Amino acid sequence: LMLIGKGVDQGHLTYEDIFALTAEALDGAGLAHRRVLFLIPDATRKAPIDLFFRVIYKILTHRVAALDFLVASGTHRPLSQEKIMERVGITPARHARTYHKARFFAHIPDDPAQLREVGTLTAGEMDEISGGLTSEPLTITINKRLFDYDLVAILGPVVPHETAGFAGGNKYFFPGVAGTEIISSFHWIGALITNQVINGLKDNPVRRILDKGAAFLTFNKLCFSFVVQEDGELACLFIGSPEESWSRAVDYSARIHITYKNKPYHRILGLAPAMYDDLWVGGKVMYKLEPIVADGGELVIYAPHIKTLSHAHEAAIREMGYHVPEYFLKQGDRFAQASRLIMAHSTNVKGGGTYDDGVERPRVKVTLATGIPEELCRQVNLGYVNPDDIDVSEWRQQEADGVLVVEHAGQVLYRLKSS
Repeated sequence: LMLIGKGVDQGHLTYEDIFALTAEALDGAGLAHRRVLFLIPDATRKAPIDLFFRVIYKILTHRVAALDFLVASGTHRPLSQEKIMERVGITPARHARTYHKARFFAHIPDDPAQLREVGTLTAGEMDEISGGLTSEPLTITINKRLFDYDLVAILGPVVPHETAGFAGGNKYFFPGVAGTEIISSFHWIGALITNQVINGLKDNPVRRILDKGAAFLTFNKLCFSFVVQEDGELACLFIGSPEESWSRAVDYSARIHITYKNKPYHRILGLAPAMYDDLWVGGKVMYKLEPIVADGGELVIYAPHIKTLSHAHEAAIREMGYHVPEYFLKQGDRFAQASRLIMAHSTNVKGGGTYDDGVERPRVKVTLATGIPEELCRQVNLGYVNPDDIDVSEWRQQEADGVLVVEHAGQVLYRLKSS
């Protein structure tokens, strides 16, 4: 695939830029009377999917035999038809009237009827790719709907990510529309490497697993990789293979989405955006800020709108709680059958630390100022503060004293200059 694209160091791409690049890529794909499927992110990813939807529909609607959209929801709860339409910026009435050729689908990773096995990474391959972190063979499954199309295209915003280094690219296949085994496997590998190390790291074992998995996919692929600035505008758009377009976009994301600080902070208040509607995604406040919390410091996740640990995994998290990686690694027999996906989430939210002689010592105290009740916070091994008792302006007044307030926390990765 020939890579096309554009990036800007100042300002942003215009609508005309986005339309022209999209038209060039789709015109060159030979799509007359073909079936096309777009993989799109759910609402936990900041991206102008509504704009892309209108552009793509205008370019392709009179040309293709099918124009479908599948939400790559990965580990998040599947979206209803109405929520998918909301994501692409239309109502059911407008769908029926103006955009009736488009069809919308949700992915359910634990529904075997939706999945197809595409290949296996051997024990030796996994050992080599993971740098010795695991030598368990990995069976790769993915939504079988993808094989019904002449082209599968990804619409993927690229940002730093706690498991894959950076989101986007082949991550839209795994975990986007994959089965649970590969999802659990690479999330746990990422957790073993630790969020502090892998977040914002371009080349890493998890990304290599995703790329190896994608090599089993025999259908034609196209990937729109782009970087969204704080104001919602695009800094770049590259269209080509998932690997190459993603790689080019990562270089922009690393400049735009990573903020470097001179020193760690003893107390940080992270204000979670409304698009994080449970702690499963609200945990990104910790993932993106953990590197700049001082040893023994405290991170407060401020999100009064979050009322639940996870829409999709609540019971499992309540049973497991939040712990440092050593808690699981030093009790291997006890957790041999436990979900590695849940363990990975658990350790990412809790952060690093030690577990010796039955005593867990996290490096950072994580406190929830959310709508999750105090009793449940304590039950799952997290701190609690009543969000009504948080005075953001009071926190701001202390910022010179090792305190930091972060707006839209979870969007931008913070790192120390020395690391």
